[in-house]
Amino acid sequence: MMTALSLVGVIGAVVFSLADGLTVGVLGRALLGVGMACNLMGPYKLLTAWFSPRIFATLAGILVALGSIGNMIATTPLVILVDQVGWRSGFQLIAFIHLILAFLFFIIVHDHPRPSTEFSAPAGNNMTTGQAMRNLKALFKLKDFWIISLGTFGRYGIYAAFQALWAGPYLMDVMGLSALTTGNLILLLNLGMILGSPIWGVLSDRLFKTRKWVIVAGSIGIVLTIVIMAIIPTDMPLLALTLLFFGFGFFNATGPLMYPQIKDLMSMEMAGAAMTGINFFTMIGPALFLQGLGTLMQGLYPDASRGPEAFHAAFVVCISCLTLITILYCFTNERRQ
Repeated sequence: MMTALSLVGVIGAVVFSLADGLTVGVLGRALLGVGMACNLMGPYKLLTAWFSPRIFATLAGILVALGSIGNMIATTPLVILVDQVGWRSGFQLIAFIHLILAFLFFIIVHDHPRPSTEFSAPAGNNMTTGQAMRNLKALFKLKDFWIISLGTFGRYGIYAAFQALWAGPYLMDVMGLSALTTGNLILLLNLGMILGSPIWGVLSDRLFKTRKWVIVAGSIGIVLTIVIMAIIPTDMPLLALTLLFFGFGFFNATGPLMYPQIKDLMSMEMAGAAMTGINFFTMIGPALFLQGLGTLMQGLYPDASRGPEAFHAAFVVCISCLTLITILYCFTNERRQ
């Protein structure tokens, strides 16, 4: 299934690169989105089948870190590539590389290990459609599913909205920093996420033996970071901003532990569906917070929507949302490994 969807993504990238009109361009982007939809949940499901639950968070953290590196490659390196060969040829080159990776994935990776493997999952899945629907119904009745979904919705929504859009105007228009310094600080935000993901995974698996309380601690760290951003003066030393931005990404890296937490609560046959459900809320979070925060700032301060007061109001909303999420998260259950 992952290989087939990857091929859809390759086709989408090629179609988009050849598009000379809006309709074909939208079709290419849609196919590209469908093809990339499995690139997190598919590997998570494979990790569930192949490895012990005692190291799942560690491996999942490494996977998220590698994905974050990919996001960074899609910034300046992609700009350089486009400058050299043009955006159409750039997309086609990326599609060709992805095609090779899909082929290697197909011939090397197997859904399940051999039955003799110590931590192997059952090789077959004879679940009927009725059983699948009953399992989904049970999942939707689980309060932990909804609290965890709300948690990832708010946490990643705020992080992605700030990273993708609001960090730049905040640093340049409010803090008065140059574009280069702003870019470096946003890079540190990503670096904190990249380094934090495997570190928190190891700590969860090996030291603390908990997902829930590591997530709660990370949420508190994010809230405190945003509180400091909301009250610091505009002449704050660069070192302090450096620590804040790195810390924002580092504390946010506890978020991927939500996937192991819901996986641990479900049966093997429901692990993939449960993590996919969580991921749905992860993906809609940025879309709503990007638009929502912008609408709030524009509505409250139409003549200064990128001024200090507007950002202060946005920070207050983020702090309030994350505080509520953190309190609710304390009431989730977890299965200790």
